[in-house]
This record gives sequence, structure tokens and C-alpha cells, in this order.
Amino acid sequence: MFLTNQDVVDLTAWRRKLHAMPEISGEEIATAAEVQNFLADTKPDRIVTGLGGTGVAVVYDSGLTGPTVLFRAELDALPIEEVGTPDYRSTVPGKGHMCGHDGHMTMLASLGRQFGRERPKRGRVILLFQPAEETGAGAAAVIADEKFQDLVPDYSFSLHNMPGLPLGRAWLKQGIVNCASRGLRISLLGRTAHASMPETGISPVPTVAALMPALTALSEGSIATGDMVLATVTHASVGEPAFGIAPGHAEVWVTLRSMTDSQMEALTTTAEDLVRDIAAAGSLEYEMDYHDIFGHCENDAEATEMLRAAIDTEGVSHEEGETMRGSEDFGRFAAVSKSAMFFLGAGENMPNLHNPNYDFPDDLIPIGTKIFMRVARDILG
Repeated sequence: MFLTNQDVVDLTAWRRKLHAMPEISGEEIATAAEVQNFLADTKPDRIVTGLGGTGVAVVYDSGLTGPTVLFRAELDALPIEEVGTPDYRSTVPGKGHMCGHDGHMTMLASLGRQFGRERPKRGRVILLFQPAEETGAGAAAVIADEKFQDLVPDYSFSLHNMPGLPLGRAWLKQGIVNCASRGLRISLLGRTAHASMPETGISPVPTVAALMPALTALSEGSIATGDMVLATVTHASVGEPAFGIAPGHAEVWVTLRSMTDSQMEALTTTAEDLVRDIAAAGSLEYEMDYHDIFGHCENDAEATEMLRAAIDTEGVSHEEGETMRGSEDFGRFAAVSKSAMFFLGAGENMPNLHNPNYDFPDDLIPIGTKIFMRVARDILG
């Protein structure tokens, strides 16, 4: 099985079509429909829609007993205005594929074209186009969906493009690949007052001023020593935009990050205790809630070696990496399968992920595809 020159032309054009029509997490309706339409000609044995919201699973079944191998790509874009100037730039104001998920989807579509021509020798391949990776909600929603019970894989694989790494070079490691993280929103409630008589109210300003450095001071350790925890204040607001009102309400947002889920449990307990004590000292009521919850992502030893063997066989240069601070919800699939992901260099001088001028390099499409195809062949024949 291989990609023809026409395949590469078609797939590149499709990637650019996806780039121009970004949809953010939980809203990927048109993108999911586009996936179904593009792969319809490959005559898959089954298409499951609405997985975890808008997810799509495309199944190519040999009809013979064997493992189930799942490859995952992400459907969602970001709420970022694109400032780059390609002919296929985003047509949706305030939204853009600034993380390369359009390229990841195209690699899976490349597999679909090939498995449409020749099924695996045994078992089945599932191409999962997952929603809401950027918020950390998508993988968990897919796995919890009852429709997924017929799709549970033996092995799961994924990749992410990585600016800063030479174009086409792979980065792979066993063990913890991505950190756990979650957003903690803290709401503080006092009492407003006239700005000429602030003493008649209860202002959250002193509490916010104490809380932000105290939260930041929770950061300690390092990736190298395996004990890193990090607290990053990302947003704060106090009162209303008015000169006549002393504030009575405030919010502080902080992203908590750790190398493992168990470290995250300890970090959240410490942060919550800190908020309680500082709010009480300021005579404020408070509420806390969590958003964008990611578990740590850990590569299984066997699945990692399968990826490493495929990368070597296909002659792709690679290096051993370290745990990344960024989070990735693919780690959820470790609960149901042997899973591993790798990273593929997007170029040393590329804009970083989530930059407003980022654009996935089309040259990566055949490279990522051949690694995934080799993995599938090695497992299923």
C-alpha cells in the first residue's frame, strides 16, 4: 500500500480546505461532515458518528480475528485570529488551525485511502477523528460514549507536529510524555461600596494581591528531577469598569500543572487550602471550579517500541525527548489500550504552536502517514 502522486495532491488540497474552515472545541460539526464525505469513496466497513459529541470513527475491518489498532487525530481548531496570509487562510473570524490538527486529520485520511484499497490482513483499523482536544474534554467524552464500547482498541497511536524540531525528524520516548494540567477559576465575593467610602464595603483587592504571588509560589521542582509542579496565573479581574464603585467581586484564574496525576491531586489540595485561608483572612466568600482538565500522557513500553521500530524501518531520523510541559488528552486512551504518541518536527524556524501565523507544513503528510502505516502493517499484516 502506498500513496500515489495524485493522492498527495488531493490530500494537500484537502488539508488546506480544512485549514480554511476551522471550528473550535465542541463545535466541529462541519469538519466531522467533511471527514465523512472525503472518506466515503474508500468504502469503509463502518462509520460511527457523534462520538463524544462530534467525533467520527472510520473502520476498516479485515473480517478476520486479530487486534484492533486505533489511530487518532483531532477535529478542533483554536479561538485565535489567523494573521498569516496563505491563499487558504481561515475564513472564520477569530478562529484558526493554529495547532496543526488539520494536518493530523489529513494523515489519517491518507491511511483511509490506503486501507480503502487493501484491508489489513487481520483485525481492524479504526481512524478516530476526535473532538475537543484543546479543552481536554474530547478523549474522555469519546471513551465514555456507549458507541465506543464496540470500538475499544488493543493499541492506540497518535502524533503531534512540533515546531522547533527539524522538519520530518521524529521525537519519541517511553513513559510520561505530557504533563497533567487543569484550570482553576477562583471567584471572590465581598461587598461593593461607593468609591468615596470604601470602608463601608469589603474589597477583594488585598486578597487578590496576596493570592496571585502565593499561588505562583507553589511552583517547584523540575522536569529533569521528575517532581515539577507549576502554577501560572493566567487571568485576574476586579470589580466593574467604573470609577464610582469600590469593588466587591474578583476572579483569579490559575493553571495548575504537574508531571503526574498523583502530583496533581496534591497540588490541587494545596491550592484549595491556600485559597480558603487567604479568602478567610480577607473576610471574603469564595467559589472554585475546574476547567480544561488533562491527565498526564504516558507512553506504554510495548506501543512505544512498535512506533520506534516503524520509524526506524521507514528511515525517519529520530531522537529521544523529555517530558513536555504542555498537556495532551490522548493519555486517556491508556486506560483502555496500550497507547503511545510521538512528535514530528515541523521545522526549526517555524512559528510556535498557537501562534497566530502558524501553518502546518504539508511535507509532513507523507512522513507521518508512512510511520502510521508501518505500525499497522507490523501489527496486522
